[in-house]
Amino acid sequence: MIRPLVQDFFDESSHTFSYVVSDPETQCCAIIDSVLDYDAASATTSTHHADQIIDYIQKQHLTVQWILETHVHADHLTASQYLKAQLGGKIAMSEKIAIVQDTFSHIYHIDIKSLNARQAFDYLFKDQEVFKIGALEAYNIPTPGHTPACLSYVIGDAVFVGDTLFMPDYGTARCDFPKGSASQLYDSVQHIFELPENMRMYLCHDYLPELANARQNYMCQTDIKTQRMENIHIHSGVHKQAFITMREQRDASLSMPKLMLVAIQINMVGGQFPMPETNGISYLKLPFNYFK
Repeated sequence: MIRPLVQDFFDESSHTFSYVVSDPETQCCAIIDSVLDYDAASATTSTHHADQIIDYIQKQHLTVQWILETHVHADHLTASQYLKAQLGGKIAMSEKIAIVQDTFSHIYHIDIKSLNARQAFDYLFKDQEVFKIGALEAYNIPTPGHTPACLSYVIGDAVFVGDTLFMPDYGTARCDFPKGSASQLYDSVQHIFELPENMRMYLCHDYLPELANARQNYMCQTDIKTQRMENIHIHSGVHKQAFITMREQRDASLSMPKLMLVAIQINMVGGQFPMPETNGISYLKLPFNYFK
């Protein structure tokens, strides 16, 4: 098995890890869960973090084949369109994005036919679909629960789990977004735990644990065995109903992510901005008083 090279990039403002995963033989690569910088006060975007990825790829003389999303992010905007314009590659995620698009087209009062007519994703994966990054063997595992369209990507000896799992001392993803499910998340994690115990696991986020004498450094990598044994929410021996009760009680205490209503509106169409109006300016929609 070819061992992929993995380079991480961290956006501290959203606690997000992005990755460039490359094949050392062919120099082909995939970008996973990129970040477009967004200033909420001025409603402006910038490309500082995406430019770090571009700089790395160019210096390493890599060829981008895929720009992968593990799910429709609610805490940051994707830089997929910008990266594609600069580097090429296919923007891809789960075909179950259709569920997210249908759900939020009602919330934003967007015509679903119009939305589908400008589908921004270049490729939509079927569950368990096999693909390649250069000579690297890869496939996806559907891992719904946080959202209905979550995928984990297995690439060589590494798995990229998105928001499904966090570091063992922090736990698991929330499941209270529309169409989220703590029951599904539990089952999804069990599928991940079936992977080889020494498989590298890369996470989309790290939030430092809320414990006395807890670690102070952000981390993006763990492994299957450590998660099975030590994850504070879902280690081996935690029964499904106990997990569901814990997750639902915890979720009820959480506030909505600050960028959710902006991020999902952009991310569910692959990072495309709204069509400019007659004055040349794009406008976002906010469902006023919808989420009371």
